Amino acid sequence: MKAIVTPTSHLSGEMNALSSKNYTTRYMLAAALAEGTSRVYYPAHSEDSDAMRRCLRDLGAVLEEDDEKITITGFGRHPRDVKELDVGNAGAVLRFLMSIAAFCPQVTFINRYPESLGKRPHGDLIDALTSMNVKIDHQDGKLPITIYGGAPRGGRIQVSGKISSQYLSSLLFMTPLLDEDSEIEVLHDLKSKVVVGQTLEVLEQAGIQFEAADDLMHFRVPGGQRYATRDYIVQGDYPGSAAIMAAAAVTQSDVKIHRLPEDSKQGERAAVDVLRAMGVPLTHENGTVHIQGNGRLKAVEFDGDEFTDAVLAMVAAAVFAEGTSRFYNVENLRYKECDRITDFLNELRKAGADVEERQSEIIVHGRPEGVEGGVEIDAHVDHRVIMALTVVGLRSKKGLTIRDAHHVAKSYPTYFDHLRALGAQVELMED
Repeated sequence: MKAIVTPTSHLSGEMNALSSKNYTTRYMLAAALAEGTSRVYYPAHSEDSDAMRRCLRDLGAVLEEDDEKITITGFGRHPRDVKELDVGNAGAVLRFLMSIAAFCPQVTFINRYPESLGKRPHGDLIDALTSMNVKIDHQDGKLPITIYGGAPRGGRIQVSGKISSQYLSSLLFMTPLLDEDSEIEVLHDLKSKVVVGQTLEVLEQAGIQFEAADDLMHFRVPGGQRYATRDYIVQGDYPGSAAIMAAAAVTQSDVKIHRLPEDSKQGERAAVDVLRAMGVPLTHENGTVHIQGNGRLKAVEFDGDEFTDAVLAMVAAAVFAEGTSRFYNVENLRYKECDRITDFLNELRKAGADVEERQSEIIVHGRPEGVEGGVEIDAHVDHRVIMALTVVGLRSKKGLTIRDAHHVAKSYPTYFDHLRALGAQVELMED
């Protein structure tokens, strides 16, 4: 599907934020790891969360859903003996479930997206699980991956956090269920620490005990624990909302987005701070972000590791800022659905943006007068790229046509519907 984005000068209206994908998948996993019935209210509906639903059912959880909630009866530490799991293109779901699959005799994670998830590395988690008495067959750390488990052991565990924090989160979900106590040491650096904070928040809500160092580089997790059954309420999603905020920031706008708590542990909450620093007129009170954009922005410098999944949307806004913006400490963007530095910047250049890259930096020389556009560009099968390129198209002179735009459904299936409800001119066309 192609998205034909026509220049749009005004956006107005209000909307409820999409439910958080990160919290939905974590709450569903915590519910499945409990022995009994839990409820997750206002769960996200996206390809990632649907992948978690599908795999948890395959592993033996019972899921029932209505318009308000999903009710999950879990399998605890005894998942069903399943031979294959299909996580689609959901990297976090794959990594979380690799550790849970260690309780199964033999599970193969298939490779349905060889040009996207199939290219992403998982070797650091494989190394950690291997040290825990789990045999794993893999393709140089990539899918397909077969896990021969049944008797994982705790103890002293080391895992690198240099590529992704998801490896650590995976182990934190699994180790409380082991017979032995575990001590987890994070090697090298730890990317996206704020996302680990979300994992720890969910574990605490599920009644799991642990000790965490202040820098999140060392953990003690007692074994023999059980996940509690309980009700979870999913908050609004900051990563997806960041793209809506960016669209409002680069246009004349009066836009309100509800269900975004000010005290959220989502790192992408920092998108509000970035836009404030850009000079965007906005308020954030009582869970509502209210943007009254005037299209005038100024350059900023920010550590992007604090808000990884909102960086591309903020880069899109910076394309139209006065001066040179810099987003640093973002190397982990290279290991997502695509290389979100090189691939994304190549598409921005086609649209007329003036951007540079370093190994772990994105540099944007803003063009307040706008960019030319008028080209067809590649989304690289990446939902965050699609959302950010749409923002650029709205402020371009001739619009943009984005190929493979249907992949936005990975995290935000209603993204284009929400934008159009605010007045954005976007037409969807089958290839």
